[in-house]
Amino acid sequence: MTVPITKQQWEEMRREATSALPAVIAEVGLPKALLPYQARAVALLESVSTEVLFIEKSRRIGLTWALAAEAVLRAARQKRARGMDSMYISYNREMTLEFVDACAMWARAYNLAAMESEEFLFDDSDETGDRSIQSFRIRFASGFEIVALSSAPRTLRGKQGLLIIDEAAFIDSLKETLKAGLAFLMWGGQVVVCSTHNGTDNEFNVQIQDILAERSPYAHMRIDLDEALLDGLYQRICLVRGIEWTPELEAEWRQKTIDFYRDAADEELFCIPTQGSGAWLTTPLIESRMTSDGPILRLELPEDYLQLPEQRQKQLMAPFLEELDEALARLDKRKSHAAGFDFGRVRDLSVLPLLSIDKVLNRKLELTIEMRRVPGHEQKLITRRVLERAPRLVGAAFDAVGMGWTVAEDMGRIFGLRETEEETGLCWAIKLSENWYRLHMPPVKAAFEDGILAISKDLEHLTDLRIVKVVRGTPRVPDVRTGDEGKKRHGDFTIGLALAYFASRMQWFEYGYVAVNELERLGRPSLFEEPMRGGIDPDFDEGLF
Repeated sequence: MTVPITKQQWEEMRREATSALPAVIAEVGLPKALLPYQARAVALLESVSTEVLFIEKSRRIGLTWALAAEAVLRAARQKRARGMDSMYISYNREMTLEFVDACAMWARAYNLAAMESEEFLFDDSDETGDRSIQSFRIRFASGFEIVALSSAPRTLRGKQGLLIIDEAAFIDSLKETLKAGLAFLMWGGQVVVCSTHNGTDNEFNVQIQDILAERSPYAHMRIDLDEALLDGLYQRICLVRGIEWTPELEAEWRQKTIDFYRDAADEELFCIPTQGSGAWLTTPLIESRMTSDGPILRLELPEDYLQLPEQRQKQLMAPFLEELDEALARLDKRKSHAAGFDFGRVRDLSVLPLLSIDKVLNRKLELTIEMRRVPGHEQKLITRRVLERAPRLVGAAFDAVGMGWTVAEDMGRIFGLRETEEETGLCWAIKLSENWYRLHMPPVKAAFEDGILAISKDLEHLTDLRIVKVVRGTPRVPDVRTGDEGKKRHGDFTIGLALAYFASRMQWFEYGYVAVNELERLGRPSLFEEPMRGGIDPDFDEGLF
């Protein structure tokens, strides 16, 4: 287990954070009842648009306490104000008691008319005989009640209201419990499922991956230990314990907590499920999706290319450009297109996959360009050529880490640059990170599994996809290289494909068109009809093609 941040780094970060706050805020004695991440969870449940909410969380961050606050508010309201019964399910009696105690505390804090909590036997009978489950209940003057159960009874069927499934990954029959609970939605109920992780193959993690892959329309939150600490978790602990908070104490407490869980810290504290086999995509699955006839164009230049005469450089580039023009001319002008670009210059390849998108949102790899030892200037010219001639281009996503940023920036000057969803432009500058992989690799896997993505047959691309492993719960290209000496690969196609798929999923709006015959009429001069110049200058967008 690798600790994301050291004790010393955390101490320094928190010291800087608090020193930037006004003294009056840093010394507040009575903070708001809910910490920001708790308030966000409650706000999502208060929204009428949230029917199902999944929360993956760290251990012991007080989320059950916040959900108890929402359960009390719901049960105490009148029906016309979205009042409803609240039902709580967990995997053991101790958690159930803790939830009931929290509800009773909130009822007193809200000064609500509520009966004392009572213990009763919940009827779970079926055709095999009588069975009862020990449970707890709080009744309110509104006529609604909170019912807390220590297991998942079949008698959820026929019930109605807000259902809270706590530590769902540890419930024996989560799939069946969800099946029964989702019936609550038909009459305006809600379901919230929260848990720490319990392995990659657990139903809870399967549901989370389906949400991230956009197979499920449910709302999602993720709260790990560090996020909770940044929102004031340890400051609240200090307030309860009556001690003065300092960044040194917080850093020490954080490190002790990590050390206590040892190898389980990733799963228990940082929302990273324990790995199964670690494999991301299987070979049979990849091969079954290799149904595209899109060409793979590879350009490899000699190491002394930049020292060669200009005429010789043109001769080396000409065959590739001719192939590229032919491939671009064959693109279906009725389909939309999206591109990805993973930059490499010295050790690694640059890969540019171009996907088409049909009317039913199937993606097909129409063209892949691989460049080895190609100078940055030529890479930019080739990239621009593709983006200009791809019909109905909806977006292009660029690896904007290191030198890849210059390609994204220069394409952004022509086609518009964007780094957030609020900005406009066709070119996305993506700072690849663990969080980006965690959010945007699951949709790629889902596309393979659902058969809505077709790629070209190629052994090296198969290898690039096969080496992806689940590292600390996130699909990543490991730090290994494949292939012969001098032609090594580092999963380059996988990253380029993921970026292209990302670009194909982004929202876009077509506000104009160019007639097909006009597109066919348009012609561009050759790449080398103008003298080549290093970098981007005022003439970059004129005459170079």
